[in-house]
Amino acid sequence: MRIATAAAPTAILALFMTAAPALAQDAATPPPAAAPAPAGDPTDAELAQFAAAMTTVQGVAASVQNGAPTAEQQAEMAAAVQNSGLAVERFNAISAAVSGDPVLQARAAVAGTTPSAPGSVGASVTDAEAGQFAAAMGEISGLARALNGAQPSAEQQAQMASAITDAGLDIERFNAISAATGQDAHLQARIALAQARLAE
Repeated sequence: MRIATAAAPTAILALFMTAAPALAQDAATPPPAAAPAPAGDPTDAELAQFAAAMTTVQGVAASVQNGAPTAEQQAEMAAAVQNSGLAVERFNAISAAVSGDPVLQARAAVAGTTPSAPGSVGASVTDAEAGQFAAAMGEISGLARALNGAQPSAEQQAQMASAITDAGLDIERFNAISAATGQDAHLQARIALAQARLAE
């Protein structure tokens, strides 16, 4: 019996592991007359807007010299945020929340990836299966690290198989999900979200 092991799908979170710099509104421009930023946890729609804006904001932030963005860079970041549909204040609130909450980081990563292609393995993975896969990977990763690249013994293979079935998946489904994670950023993000929820 062969068990495929995927690397932990946390690379997709790299974009969201650091919060965007807080955006200050241009002092010469009065703040728009908009409704106050809503309070509470961000919705999935807000996280999608946040993820869309974050790509541009982080690109601009990476070009900032000496830690202080110019007025032009501030305006470019603010425009990216506003073009996403979020108010700058709400973007900053979400950014602060995401930076301190691994589950929100993972939710933002899911929102920031293109959904799995229809008919693909990734599209067929349920949230329950993503959680089961994450739980199994948590167990298998420890066993795989102990192997240090060596072939697992029959006993170690049995331990891995047991971790998979104890998590609620059969070996074939686990292997299909494992193989799909390498090509499917959305599936990787969903599994990372399941891992973050398990760690809560």
